[in-house]
Amino acid sequence: MIKIELERVAGDFGFAAKDAYGHVVHTDSSPESGGINFGVRPMQLLLMGLGSCSGIDIVSILKKQRQTVDAFTMKIEGGREPGKEPSIWQDITIVFELTGDIDPDKARKACELSMDKYCSVAETLRRAGGNLKWSVKVNGK
Repeated sequence: MIKIELERVAGDFGFAAKDAYGHVVHTDSSPESGGINFGVRPMQLLLMGLGSCSGIDIVSILKKQRQTVDAFTMKIEGGREPGKEPSIWQDITIVFELTGDIDPDKARKACELSMDKYCSVAETLRRAGGNLKWSVKVNGK
């Protein structure tokens, strides 16, 4: 069982979330909702989790294939359900950008395996009705 502790530490909505290893993430609401910009919005944290989860998968797969990943960035955009409360992620697009001595076909396959088979965050968002789209660029192409 995973255990997370949260403590309100800044303003009305600023929390420090700590895992069992002592790693801390700060969250907050937007200033428009009464927050003070102390940390990441909780819904944005879901997209960060998606990127981190898939990134770990992709690098792991490519390392097993003896591909050299010198740099790896992701651009993630999400759109939420309009006019609903609560409003969940409806459309999410990820662009994976890898640089190094990497076979583009292997990179595409690694991304596909992560997004369709291994990434638990992607599957969680899909089961909630999210539409996930992705593309991959290797060495700018």
